[in-house]
Amino acid sequence: METYDLIVIGAGPGGYRAAIDAARLGAHVAIVDKGSWGGTCTHWGCVPTKALLACSRKYAEIRKFRRMGISVSEAVLDFGIMKRHQQQMVRIAALGIRKTLETAGVRLREGKAVMLSPSEVEIIAASGTTDRLRARHILIAWGAESAMPSGIERSVRILDSTDFLALNRLPASVVIIGGGAIGVEFATFLAECGVGVTLVEVMEQLLPFEESDAAELLKTELQKTGTDVLTSARVTSLSDTDSGVRLKVCHRDAEKVVDADYALVCTGRKPFLRIGELDKLSVRYDQRGIMINEHLMTNVDNIYAVGDVTGGVLLAHRAMIQGRALAHRLFGEDTMGCDDDLIPTVVYSHPNVARVGLTEKEARKRGLNIEVRKTDYGSNIIARTELMGSGFIKTIFSDNTLVGVTIAGDEAGELIASMGMAVAHRMSARDLQQWVLPHPTLSEILGL
Repeated sequence: METYDLIVIGAGPGGYRAAIDAARLGAHVAIVDKGSWGGTCTHWGCVPTKALLACSRKYAEIRKFRRMGISVSEAVLDFGIMKRHQQQMVRIAALGIRKTLETAGVRLREGKAVMLSPSEVEIIAASGTTDRLRARHILIAWGAESAMPSGIERSVRILDSTDFLALNRLPASVVIIGGGAIGVEFATFLAECGVGVTLVEVMEQLLPFEESDAAELLKTELQKTGTDVLTSARVTSLSDTDSGVRLKVCHRDAEKVVDADYALVCTGRKPFLRIGELDKLSVRYDQRGIMINEHLMTNVDNIYAVGDVTGGVLLAHRAMIQGRALAHRLFGEDTMGCDDDLIPTVVYSHPNVARVGLTEKEARKRGLNIEVRKTDYGSNIIARTELMGSGFIKTIFSDNTLVGVTIAGDEAGELIASMGMAVAHRMSARDLQQWVLPHPTLSEILGL
């Protein structure tokens, strides 16, 4: 029986990052997956959606060309070519992850991995053959799955995000249920491609956990694309009519009926829990995910879990830092931490909405004495030169220490990275004022 220092079950961001770092630290590592190297993020989430958004953004930007003295006689959207771009990006990402694992010295095994004990794993190959491996440590990285609301079932025309990405034709109209990050990103892509979009959110604002002024800016920008945005709207029924879908919502105390070709349900994701295995080994979990301590270990010695399966913030980069932290704790120096308050979030709408640290509402809820500063994109010459439109950066200080930053505007996802470092290192306003930023650049918007 093959024996390893670490067996990783699941090759998503948390799993493959843990495996790579552990191998580079000298551990003997195996990673087991059914073949989807990179996990949901690579195949059905981050990579394919961002590839499509890159296409729709270029198409939408053509309207700005005339302002810059460039005439385009005719712009034609070819969804088939967009899909090929999407599929190519997925293939490149998956191959890159597999190659990096192999180069690091990780043993790759394809099949379903079943935990038999805290030190033994059975691999069931697609052919039905089985093999058993032994390990000092086992890492669960099962990821997450779509969470469909009660009363709504998937069908030919009622789809989740994975189903929708498999479509080979753009529909004429779509109703999207859920105004969180996934729903907003799909609404952005579809509207920019000329699809009629209705976006329904039960809460008072889109992106319910982000700054209200960022959500309002995004709502305005979506409405400019023709998107019908319904907030504080409760779904009362959704039916597949064979030729389309019919949605009924209660909006502002009145019933509204929306007919569309498809319904896309984007009401979030939930940890993917293989209950039978967890119960057999007495690993504790609840509806929020597998329970772990500050060292990412379950209640069972030598069984660990990282990423979406543990609940919390379901983001690829959060899973990655957890995976890295675990690898360094087990096989290196235990110096790497992972604080959910310092995990940046990015919504890849156009414009982006990005945040790290606390929102103003959360800071006040925690009883912090805060100072809020806000600068508009209009004050930045590059934002104006590039016709970036509306946007702002909002910073929150508590006792002269930076505790939160929200950026709503073009390239916010890139800009937030440096602010994440500033929040993590608890920089003061004085520290940031000494930051020399190149001129002229969009990054000058960060000068506080």
